[in-house]
Amino acid sequence: MIRWIAFDADDTLWENEKYYHTGQVKLAELLSDYLTYDEVQAELLKTETDNMPWYGYGIKAFGLSMIETAIRVSKGAVGSKEVAVILDHLRNMLEQQTQVLPGVLETLEMLKHDYHLLVITKGDILDQERKLSLSGLQDYFMAYDVVSDKKDDTYKQILSRYSIEPSQFVMVGNSLRSDILPVVKLGGHGVYIPHHFTWEHEVINDVTPHQDGFIQIEKMQELPEVIQQINNR
Repeated sequence: MIRWIAFDADDTLWENEKYYHTGQVKLAELLSDYLTYDEVQAELLKTETDNMPWYGYGIKAFGLSMIETAIRVSKGAVGSKEVAVILDHLRNMLEQQTQVLPGVLETLEMLKHDYHLLVITKGDILDQERKLSLSGLQDYFMAYDVVSDKKDDTYKQILSRYSIEPSQFVMVGNSLRSDILPVVKLGGHGVYIPHHFTWEHEVINDVTPHQDGFIQIEKMQELPEVIQQINNR
């Protein structure tokens, strides 16, 4: 019987990746004299991946990786003008109002009386706390965990902290790599809700719902029925 439901935050509860996508476009424009759009994206992803152990996730990490990529790709030709464009975009990202995704509020209202609700998300803690506050959703959750990464051990520690049995736990998110497969591996349940923008680092192509132990739905409003189906099994 499911007792605990945890949600990813970015691109599960509210919009996020589209602002990073806009930043990627801006970087490609700044570096158009050096590489094609696709080549810039590949170089940026490489930089971000290499920097993860040092910077983690979030806007600050993204900005540092953008600047580093620009300097490397241009062989040092990029100057303060281009860096200022990048910094302006990062500030704009930080100033965005939190745009709660369709169906989230109604779904939380339906679930709040019967389940313990959590948020487990990656990113910069200041930015994530700001987005939660602006979303108006904070009263629905008994805990809000901002973690440096989402791996098997991360979920083990969280489940242990709240004395949660994996079989009673569902993780809802838009990333198979971070939200779904680690939880399924531990014996929990995963509900995957794809988002139209997904960071390339999070993409996994060779898995299949049900066969790989998770359920895929297309919109948040389907979640209460899916939880009921899991309970009926």
